[in-house]
Amino acid sequence: MLERTISQTILRVSSAWPVLLLTGPRQAGKSSVLNMLKEKKRKYVSLDDMSVRDLALNDPRAFIQKYAPPVIIDEVQYAPDLFSYIKIWVDEHRFEYLTGSRKSNGKNKPVNPAGAFWLTGSQKFSLMKGIKESLAGRIAIIDLLGFSNKEINVMPKESKPFWPDTVDMHKKTGKRTVLQVYNDIWNGSFPHLIANPAVGRSRFYSSYIQTYIERDVKDYQGAVDELKFYKFVRAVAVRTGNLVNYEDLARDCDIDRRTTQKWMDTLQASGLVYLLLPYFPNITNRIIKTPKVYFLDTGLACFLANIDTPEALEASYLSGAMLETYALSEILKSFWHNGNDTRGLCFYRDANKKEIDFILEKNMTLYPMEVKKTTSPNRNHCENFSVIEGLKKTPGKGALLCLCPEIMPLPKTNVLAVPVWEI
Repeated sequence: MLERTISQTILRVSSAWPVLLLTGPRQAGKSSVLNMLKEKKRKYVSLDDMSVRDLALNDPRAFIQKYAPPVIIDEVQYAPDLFSYIKIWVDEHRFEYLTGSRKSNGKNKPVNPAGAFWLTGSQKFSLMKGIKESLAGRIAIIDLLGFSNKEINVMPKESKPFWPDTVDMHKKTGKRTVLQVYNDIWNGSFPHLIANPAVGRSRFYSSYIQTYIERDVKDYQGAVDELKFYKFVRAVAVRTGNLVNYEDLARDCDIDRRTTQKWMDTLQASGLVYLLLPYFPNITNRIIKTPKVYFLDTGLACFLANIDTPEALEASYLSGAMLETYALSEILKSFWHNGNDTRGLCFYRDANKKEIDFILEKNMTLYPMEVKKTTSPNRNHCENFSVIEGLKKTPGKGALLCLCPEIMPLPKTNVLAVPVWEI
């Protein structure tokens, strides 16, 4: 198992919060990373085990007593009623610890509740209602995706939240060819496949999507037409990096718009796709405007798009969109795995059809980023960055994410050309 960037984030957060929830898509490595980090005394229990789930559902108080902290509870979304009993345990022990009012568990001093519960869940949004009602102020939520490029290249500690100001021109991960980059995109980032290539890429993804539809989708929204849902997921995959168009999706998949929106919510809730909002100075407008959709694992997207080789991917009409999708997923990993949020990450598109792939807003400064499939970047590739000056925010340094051999400043600009593998 490769070392994960998120390991240090988990330990840091766990030292301050009584409950930690690690969310992410199926097979992202949530239980693996927690089991690698757990102390000897920390128990592990999975709600995939039906007998354990039955106890959690029907007698949550007895469940907490049997699996007393410190504990890992895997796939906690299957028993949301546990949240109320976790809250009771945390509040009792937090009060005792802060006040020293009485002995706890027969020991000489009260138990520090920090790090008591490590939870995992594959359906973040379905968990949020129970969390808001029961665990507000007691829980820290961390998102995990598949391996990042730096993790695959055994440099997890070099990972840091990526935006143009964080680029270190003196650190390089080694040059890569165009085909090597597209092999990374085509292969994807799921830990089990990366660590065990003998399982077979097609076999892995075929099993993954079958299990996802048969279990996760049904758990989240009940029975679905499996063939139509599979057709829908494939239709979204070939649209990765594009504006969401519910009417087109509904027509192509022979479903109504309401179902299309519901199924897109399911893909987002289970961590398969990310909806990137457009930039507007008014945050409310961002929420109501049309987002762009990105698959969070490019290997799965390529499988669903029926692309059989890296060479076919590089030559296909999807090569640019998949490169952009890969860049966004690496940016998200750089933030999430280091415990940072991406609320300030958007895209830009105006009535004059001027577009910027990504804009990061930090401290009233806008940092533009563009993705281009080129090995010879020039300032014409980022000409739309000039629109930043009219957005009433401070223009920051820009980044052109591309296939150039090394990091280089673009002449007469405030833009760095950055190889995508340096994110």
